[in-house]
Amino acid sequence: MERISIAPMIDFTPPPGVEEALEKIRWLGRERLRPLGMECDVKHEPLPPDHPFFKEFLALNLPLGIRPGVKLPGEETGEKMLGRFRVLVGEEIGYWDQGVALSLPGPGLASPPVMLMGTPDQKAAFYRTYVDKSMPHWGAFALTEPGAGSDVAQIRSTARKDGRHYVLNGEKMFITNGARADWVIWFATVDPNQGRAGHRAFLIRKGTPGFRVARIDKKMGLRGSETAGLICEDCRVSEDDLLGGEKHYERKEGFKGAMGTFDMTRPTVAVMAVGIARAAFDHARSFVREVLVLSRPVPRSHRVLERLSMMRQKIETARLLCWRAAWLLDKGKPNSIEASMAKAYAPVAALEVIRSSMEVMAEAGVRQDRFVEKLFRDIKVFDIFEGTGQVQRLVIAKKLAGYPGSSG
Repeated sequence: MERISIAPMIDFTPPPGVEEALEKIRWLGRERLRPLGMECDVKHEPLPPDHPFFKEFLALNLPLGIRPGVKLPGEETGEKMLGRFRVLVGEEIGYWDQGVALSLPGPGLASPPVMLMGTPDQKAAFYRTYVDKSMPHWGAFALTEPGAGSDVAQIRSTARKDGRHYVLNGEKMFITNGARADWVIWFATVDPNQGRAGHRAFLIRKGTPGFRVARIDKKMGLRGSETAGLICEDCRVSEDDLLGGEKHYERKEGFKGAMGTFDMTRPTVAVMAVGIARAAFDHARSFVREVLVLSRPVPRSHRVLERLSMMRQKIETARLLCWRAAWLLDKGKPNSIEASMAKAYAPVAALEVIRSSMEVMAEAGVRQDRFVEKLFRDIKVFDIFEGTGQVQRLVIAKKLAGYPGSSG
């Protein structure tokens, strides 16, 4: 009989300074993120890159990006706090408006692969762009293709060596901040027959000949965020812009670089869903207090209160899964299965919480001028991007069965 595995106890006491950062984010969310998110939702378009809000955000100097030299609260003692800080911040930002939050300037999802795989020269060139606080700058992570979403091993963008350059061809889709990014991390294959071993990642600068924006997508939810389709047509990039350099791929690490990025970012994405669920729960609870509890009793009041209790349980459970994955990351321990657990559970739980909020509020929950209806549209994509729920459950199952190479 298999013995129960006793996991180490998690100390998630927030370090000094975290609450101060969260208080700034609460102000930002209340005064800017949520109002702008509602505005973008009505207009059905993201904030333009020249919107004055972005300069205002840069002036706050919040340590939200993953980059060298950014000291997070609590790191003065030498303890790594990146994972835990990001899940605390991610939930708070998701609570106010995740669409606008995704459009905030900074290296974004391009930063983890550069941190994990980049050479010193590549890191210096990449991060130098984001030191400039006078103007907003963005980064983007281009992996998803029309025929390769969660199954990233199937990417078909090609990279052909030509002297001291690579020639890139292919199409990417659903790329966050792709049209406004100063740098794009572009994944391609040097040989589709090699599978994962043929994958390479490249740094592409904005304005590189042959690299262009195909479209800006109209979306059901998260309308405050820009999502773009990108195309490379005989785009020549220097071999110096091969992320990690040639020797990095002699160890067949291209695909592992992408997966290492996901192990770092999936807990944060999952906890953003928790924040959205908490926003719906708070809205529904306020509605219940005003309409049901403070008025005469109605036949369904007990069922409504029980529903609120179950919603709160799902939020707490999802949050703890995210915290555990983040804690393992900070401790330098493998966290791929925990990151997948958080990503598989939290978006589904959040969708159930939001749906229950709509049902509790009855007709008030589905009218388009109501807040929860927007959250219902915003949450759907969380079960899709950064790896679908189905893929996360497959990763977990393979890990439990002991399959080799089951990193997602």
